[in-house]
Amino acid sequence: MRITILGAGSFGTAMAKHLADIGNDILMWTIDPVQSESINRFRCNSFCFKDTILPQNIKCTLDLKTALEFSDRIIMAIPAQIEREVCGKIAATEHKDGHMLNLAKGIEISTGYLLHKVHEELCPEFIYSALSGPSHAEEVLIGCPTAVALASFKEGEAESWQRILTGNNLRIYTSDDVIGLEVGGATKNIYAVAAGISKAMNLGDNAIAAIACRGLAEIMRFGKKLGASPLTLSGLAGVGDLMVTCYSMHSRNFRLGLAIGSGKTLDEAAGELGQVAEGAYTVRAVVENSKKFGVDMPLAEGVYRVLYCNEKPEDLLKELFARPLKPEMRF
Repeated sequence: MRITILGAGSFGTAMAKHLADIGNDILMWTIDPVQSESINRFRCNSFCFKDTILPQNIKCTLDLKTALEFSDRIIMAIPAQIEREVCGKIAATEHKDGHMLNLAKGIEISTGYLLHKVHEELCPEFIYSALSGPSHAEEVLIGCPTAVALASFKEGEAESWQRILTGNNLRIYTSDDVIGLEVGGATKNIYAVAAGISKAMNLGDNAIAAIACRGLAEIMRFGKKLGASPLTLSGLAGVGDLMVTCYSMHSRNFRLGLAIGSGKTLDEAAGELGQVAEGAYTVRAVVENSKKFGVDMPLAEGVYRVLYCNEKPEDLLKELFARPLKPEMRF
């Protein structure tokens, strides 16, 4: 079938290749003319995966209207903080309905919204779904076995995307818990930054495991306030994504934390990374909302203070271990 992918970054490109390899015709959309020409003329992406030859059934366009008219199956593969801008552009076209699957993982800083709320506000005619789980683009690109979760509010919609996407070692599990899936996908990036800082400080494997487990407790407390199911957060979109992003050099958020823990500023670390690390943005929205909801999130707050308040990780470590003792499972 025909599928449109908005965005030509690493995950959008990996998904385009996966879908093309299982027999679909793909039209990607980008605002970068060099990138578009590279895909169309040379079968490679000038921005990422430059050594990967893309299938002939992948094309690219600079025109959003052309991309939207290509298919009623739209995959959003753009950074979370520009979703509002792109949704606004979509709303301004004549293309008013279809099926939209979001791959982004984040929370909008300006409003504190999960991404489905942005889409409800600007593109309500589209049937919305979201995909999340342990899925490094580098591994999806080469067909490594990958299992992820896909959720939609509309009955039967997740199952339709499941049939389209499943194949070549990519396995899709369905859900109706869009909130839980988006909470897990967004918040895990914060703890990946913390894990990277810990790794750079040579704090050991025990420390990273503690970050992942106590991070999950914070995610579950936060998710509960938003209406997420704890079962979702204990599955692929929660624990699964948290594990892969806290322990892998493929994780941009983990690598951002490594740079921060090595003494670089946030601007220096982000410039060195060269790609968006959503955790640096998401932590601002999460910490603000956690205070509003009265949710205790000391690890998330610690990451925020290191990134934006110039506090030293060593001092925060002492502070965290001096906190009052408590039972493990108190939510």
